[in-house]
Amino acid sequence: MNVLVVGAGAMGRWFAESVDSEVAFADADPEAAADAASDVGGRAVALSTAETFTAVCVAVPMPAASEAIAEHAGNAEEALVDVTGVMAGPVAAMAEHAPDCERASLHPLFGPESAPGNVAVVVDSSGPVTDELLAALATRGNDLVETTPEEHDDAMETVQASAHAAVLAFALAAGPVPDGLTTPVYDRLAELADQVAGGDPRVYADIQSEFGGADGVATAARRLADADPATFERLYEEVRE
Repeated sequence: MNVLVVGAGAMGRWFAESVDSEVAFADADPEAAADAASDVGGRAVALSTAETFTAVCVAVPMPAASEAIAEHAGNAEEALVDVTGVMAGPVAAMAEHAPDCERASLHPLFGPESAPGNVAVVVDSSGPVTDELLAALATRGNDLVETTPEEHDDAMETVQASAHAAVLAFALAAGPVPDGLTTPVYDRLAELADQVAGGDPRVYADIQSEFGGADGVATAARRLADADPATFERLYEEVRE
């Protein structure tokens, strides 16, 4: 099998490394495609290539997903997949632009440095190529979690957008703390803040734009800030329940 990976970033490289296939990279930045091909193996091709491949994997930022699928569906001979991190839009775009292909949307729920892990999977049209690609991911130790586009995108509002907003809000609100005056809860939050801050801010901004989540965190924080002691206790019990 030969695979075209559209997008030479972290997720595109992860996918290319995870499948046992001949891989070509295409990217809006030709140097990025060349670097990925050199690092991962394979070759670089122009983003406008007319060459066809057994499978095409779209691994671009979320705002560009549907457009990239439309542009590169014609490069897919048998299967079209995406690893963009959002599902409803890409699944609909793949069905529209590649109705005769096998189609699947995949979301690794981890950064490539933390692989393997859980991979959310929506198989919209199955077949031998998508079966082979999914088997390769499972062989790498990933746990494939079947879901629906709606279930996945709803979950990401909490799992990603709200969680990231809460951690970043803590980091923005935190003041300097003298050595020795931290608590276990503070230490864990500080570690999470360092983890989030070590990522790509554009990716986190895309997640917030796509799924929301910050407004809910802000509303909850305001409820706590405005609560009298009795109300605070009720909110605390609500969380415990």
